[in-house]
Amino acid sequence: MKGRNILSTQKPIAYGGQAVLEGVMFSGRKVTVTAIRRQDQSIEYFHEEKKQYPILQTLKKIPFLRGMIGLIEATATGSKHLNFATERYDIEPGEEDSAKEEKSGWSLSMILGVAAVGVLSFIFGKLIFTIAPAVLADLLFKQWVTHNVLQNLIEGGIKIILLLIYLSAIAQTPLIKRLFQYHGAEHKVINTYEAGAELTVDNVQKSSTLHYRCGSSFIIFTVLVGVIIYSFFHYDSLWERVYQRILLLPLVIGVSYEALQLTNHLRDTPALRLLGYPGLWLQKLTTKQPDDKQVEIAIASFKKMMELDQQADQGKLLFVK
Repeated sequence: MKGRNILSTQKPIAYGGQAVLEGVMFSGRKVTVTAIRRQDQSIEYFHEEKKQYPILQTLKKIPFLRGMIGLIEATATGSKHLNFATERYDIEPGEEDSAKEEKSGWSLSMILGVAAVGVLSFIFGKLIFTIAPAVLADLLFKQWVTHNVLQNLIEGGIKIILLLIYLSAIAQTPLIKRLFQYHGAEHKVINTYEAGAELTVDNVQKSSTLHYRCGSSFIIFTVLVGVIIYSFFHYDSLWERVYQRILLLPLVIGVSYEALQLTNHLRDTPALRLLGYPGLWLQKLTTKQPDDKQVEIAIASFKKMMELDQQADQGKLLFVK
């Protein structure tokens, strides 16, 4: 696949993706595609139609609401691709038939169940990450720091510390380290595509593992935006503080999403691109330098996604219902 015409004034499509076990998922205009490296070194693909629901498409056009909708949708879709990678990457040659029979037995309710579990897990994790720092800031520092704004700053600082400790700890495990390498490969492919270069291993390896639209940047924005939004609301007790955080969570996510999009639009403006630096710094933990074989998988996934998008445009792609 050759790169886009560099002289073209057409803006590249803002593709996204995520790392999965031994592979990469990319989200196109019409399909989502995952490519994984099997233990026998073969590449296996999983693709799914991006269903267009009119109500969701309408909601995703509304600023501050579209972030929450997009996040839930992406979490549900990503869960299915993660489940595919988890089940398939370590299947030994010769076990194909039983694995395929098991997979063919999946019903719509089972698929929706996987998506629902992914969304609920995200919400539960986000609630824990939101509530714990608020409780710690109140219990540990309230007797010395009573001003709400200063308490919010302490709470934000605790969130960042907990986040850095968590990411640093899990990055030491071999499985997560490889996942972060595939995360880096995903970013490298998107950066290469957006630069208009041909998607070859050599070209992709020259690109950065960091990207302004990354979900890691979104996480750090929720912390920074939360400190600002929480400062506009007064609380008199720990429990009032906690339920405020829960009620304001959709607003924090919505504003953080808009901030993330803004930094992506401003990344080519020298003075303003600094706004995206906190997210890029966090990506130093969540992305690692991939090897050539991992880059090959990311390229294969991206090319397959582009191919299937084109087939869908031409009406040549049939999806299994």
